[in-house]
Amino acid sequence: MKNNSIKITVALFICCYQFGYSQYKYEREYRILKSQFPAKAISAIEKNINDYKRIKFYKETDSIKISYEAKLKKDKLWYSIEFDKEGGLEDIEILIKTIDIPNDTYANIETYLNNNFRKYRIKKIQQQYPSNSSPLEEVFKNAFQNLILPSNHYEIEVVGQKRKGYLDYEILFDAEGNFKQIRTSLPPNYDHILY
Repeated sequence: MKNNSIKITVALFICCYQFGYSQYKYEREYRILKSQFPAKAISAIEKNINDYKRIKFYKETDSIKISYEAKLKKDKLWYSIEFDKEGGLEDIEILIKTIDIPNDTYANIETYLNNNFRKYRIKKIQQQYPSNSSPLEEVFKNAFQNLILPSNHYEIEVVGQKRKGYLDYEILFDAEGNFKQIRTSLPPNYDHILY
């Protein structure tokens, strides 16, 4: 009897550890009008960027916070600029390909993916310039010059199989390709489709 309760306790611990290992990302993105975007964020974009094309504004809600995102194209690159709900800069991301990542960094990322997934497919890679403690103008300058800096992060969206079935994951790595964080993503929102 005592032996069975120990086995059940160990099994419960393992299950709880698995669920706690990765956070779930309950994020939904909605397109909004420019007038609904924070004024402070719009002035930061207009002050620090010129000659951009196809700007679109989004509101993101997830289980923790509300943020705003401006997506635009400049010099043949797609940028995503994320702000908090007050209009403060959180980060700037550039859509890139695997060849744009330094070889040593990508080797570390690939090692992590091979060790943690039976099978996987990379959906999207973004080079991230976090605002942290840097001045706003410096973050914009670094991102729009596409500089490779030690403060950069790489955010990779992966469809992967760990045991059974495939799930979407968002994985964050530092500039050297060291693992920082993993979150399980929900499938995209298809509320706009009528059946």
